Amino acid sequence: MQGRGRKIEFPGPAVIIRGPLALRHRIAAVGRAGANPSFVEPRQVGPRGLLGFRSLSILGIFIMGRAAIDESGVPKFWGTSGRNLQWLVTAVATTDFLLFGYDQGVMSGIISSEAFVTDFPEVEGDSTYEGFVVSIYAVGCFLGALFILNFGDWLGRRRSIYIGAVVMVIGVIIQIAAVPVGGGATAQFIVGRAITGVGNGINTSTVPTYQSECSKAHNRGRLICIEGGNVAIGTLIAYWIDYGCLYGPDPFTWRFPIAFQCVFAFIVFGLNIRLPESPRWLLTKDRIEEATEVMAALEGKPVEDEEVKFGIQVIVDSIRAAGHNGGNTPISAIFTGGKTQHFRRMLLGAGGQCMQQLSGCNAVIYYFPILFQNTIDTSHNTALLLGGVNMIVYSLFATTSWFAVERVGRRKLYLIGTVGQMLSMVITFGALIPAQSGPGGEEAGKGAAVGLFTYIAFFGATWLPLPWLYPAEINPLKTRAKANALSTTQNWIWNFFIVMITPVLIEKIRWGTYLFFAALNACFFPILYFFYPETSGRTLEEIDLIFAKGYVEKMSYVHAAQQLPRLDAKGIDDLAKEYGFSSDDDEAGQVKEARFGEKEDELAENAGGQMV
Repeated sequence: MQGRGRKIEFPGPAVIIRGPLALRHRIAAVGRAGANPSFVEPRQVGPRGLLGFRSLSILGIFIMGRAAIDESGVPKFWGTSGRNLQWLVTAVATTDFLLFGYDQGVMSGIISSEAFVTDFPEVEGDSTYEGFVVSIYAVGCFLGALFILNFGDWLGRRRSIYIGAVVMVIGVIIQIAAVPVGGGATAQFIVGRAITGVGNGINTSTVPTYQSECSKAHNRGRLICIEGGNVAIGTLIAYWIDYGCLYGPDPFTWRFPIAFQCVFAFIVFGLNIRLPESPRWLLTKDRIEEATEVMAALEGKPVEDEEVKFGIQVIVDSIRAAGHNGGNTPISAIFTGGKTQHFRRMLLGAGGQCMQQLSGCNAVIYYFPILFQNTIDTSHNTALLLGGVNMIVYSLFATTSWFAVERVGRRKLYLIGTVGQMLSMVITFGALIPAQSGPGGEEAGKGAAVGLFTYIAFFGATWLPLPWLYPAEINPLKTRAKANALSTTQNWIWNFFIVMITPVLIEKIRWGTYLFFAALNACFFPILYFFYPETSGRTLEEIDLIFAKGYVEKMSYVHAAQQLPRLDAKGIDDLAKEYGFSSDDDEAGQVKEARFGEKEDELAENAGGQMV
């Protein structure tokens, strides 16, 4: 492959196109594979197999994720293509985030159960040790995110997901095999939980990227919010499984909920066997033929289709303009300023993950039953039942973000959620004060329940999905993968901190715990108001121009976003030149002429390496 003007060979007639960098490219006329021995035709895949498809080797189809080609020349994975194939990719993503949510909630009903305390007596009466057993999972997730930060671009999306699922299953086996005979059971459980966290950290750092790179631009944000909603649904499943197992024999009480994680991991692994690799990742590795197959399959079109060829060329141009050939960006690129503001944008994404955890969300999710048992003295069964009801509220409100995120906007949802969470914690704090000073515990419990229910409703509708969506939008193409991984590490660092200190706070200051989280939420409001620009409805190129405008004109980036009008592709191109962007400056320098009757604004959305 050459530099600019490199020739990409596809089967079919010759055609001259203009790429998004206004560079002329010739797509060679090579006809069938026999016309050019150096070209490996994607459809030349061996003898016909079942259902009239040409079939690859078993290894290629099941391990390498290669396509089978039907009579019309459309590549297929799992025997399907187009919209149905995209839904299968979504099924893997949502199942993985179901597992993420399940892991977050499963320990809440186990950690204080009589059966668990009997098998692991070290946690009884020791809030610090109890917090460590729960929070060590976040340490594992942090290590998994670091693994992807260093090796994700080398492994690819599918192999990373395989590794994450396998590691999680290994961790689960270690946990459920912990037997309180001869000592060491608690240490074994902790090690297993940490290993499970590593697997989850790998997958939560990979799956959103994989889905976005296999999705069309217009529904990318909504799909990530759907992933966030499935975190809530996974937590709901965990709470009710914990509650149901409470009435089983003692070993079953905690072993089955832990073991049930494997169901989700097996689904993720099984579906992933015959799904395609990300076309964008394949192109960063110059695997043109495979990327063409995948692009055609996702579009539901033959590999010879002109739109498929053009889509491949657009992504190649985007990768080259961002300096991302070979798929590796130096970590130092994140710590730059200027008109691209890489460092500021990374901080905005990472700050959202940090504030999500400091808002107290996992103090409520992980410890809801303990909060009720220790602050208002309810029974374990009643506390677990209330936790299950709370998770129903959580799941229902999480779905509202799917519809509100584009209409209301990211910034407004952040601010609304912050105010709602702060007031909810104040309600809980106020309701519990009388319970600590005299009679009235039952009424206090009702008031506290209302406060925690409203908190989880606001959180599910706003702060649950937004910290996963915002980094993917705010970071430019060149640093997006590494900046997203760094953002994820912040989620797990602060997750560990909050989950570790919450039992201690409940034991030492009781109702003051809620005042502490209310104060933190109050601190978030000015940060969001003054520093977080709105990204809703903006193409990736316009977001680059928001930061260039703020830097060049020396104004707040929030004001720059408000003042910058909606731009078409020509307007983006003109303003990019005015601000001095070159073709190597992120997406803003990549939007040029459209061909094949496409709208220029659609090409603008495509310049980020995604399919339109």
